[in-house]
Amino acid sequence: MALTGLFLCTFLIGHLLGNLQLIFKTGEEGRRAFNEYAYFMGHNIFITVLSYTTYIALIIHAVDGILLTIQNKKARPINYAYNNPKANSGTAARNMAILGTLILVFIATHMANFWWKAKVTKEIPMHSLVKTAEYPVGQNPATGEMITKPIEVTYYLQTNGTYQQFKVKDPSSGQEQKLMEVKNKHEFYDITSGVKMGEGYKDLHTVVMTFFSKENPSGLYAVIFYVISMIVLGYHLWHGFASAFQSLGLNHPLYTPIIKKIGMAFSIIVPLLFAIIPIIIYL
Repeated sequence: MALTGLFLCTFLIGHLLGNLQLIFKTGEEGRRAFNEYAYFMGHNIFITVLSYTTYIALIIHAVDGILLTIQNKKARPINYAYNNPKANSGTAARNMAILGTLILVFIATHMANFWWKAKVTKEIPMHSLVKTAEYPVGQNPATGEMITKPIEVTYYLQTNGTYQQFKVKDPSSGQEQKLMEVKNKHEFYDITSGVKMGEGYKDLHTVVMTFFSKENPSGLYAVIFYVISMIVLGYHLWHGFASAFQSLGLNHPLYTPIIKKIGMAFSIIVPLLFAIIPIIIYL
């Protein structure tokens, strides 16, 4: 429990740093930065190994927590005649099983809303940019000037850093002509020759921003659920961080008070910063 718990704390820091990009950068720059970050996290071999290690650590932490709770119940099937748990333990310490279960529910819903869509389904659109361009349609016989009309051109962001023209749409006729098609969720192929033209980014940024926005009918509920979950996480960390070092036998009169203060700061700052992100997006 101690080792997996501390490992998951390091994961929280890395995940937080990545998510903070959602509010530090705005517009197309912010969208591009976050989608590039998400692509890197899904295609770097070191990050992939670290991700699976995180999944395993999370499962071990959850299962071990359940087993320890059952073991504690069996150790004292009959309650004390006089029981005053507040005398030597805090609220978080006495409810770690409940807090952990609530966090597990949050993780399941969080992964269903984002991880599952990004890794398994095709629900997340590709990073695209629609621009209006002037398209030449002929020449004025009297003046010799070129006659143009506006058309919508969709560009997809490629992993080589360039925007590839993907399709054009004539606003006057509504007709759309595709130049490429997406295969294997993120690969671009020429629609006539079938030749692979490159790879693109999934637009996870737009999915996240929309999920926590006022445009989503459930956006406010999503924000409230996320914030409450971060409060629960904070309580879980409040006891878990310092107790992990105690479980490992690392108590010492000199540095144990420092560890407790670091744990308190960690349990407040990290969940608070996580909670601020959806609030800012919604507002």
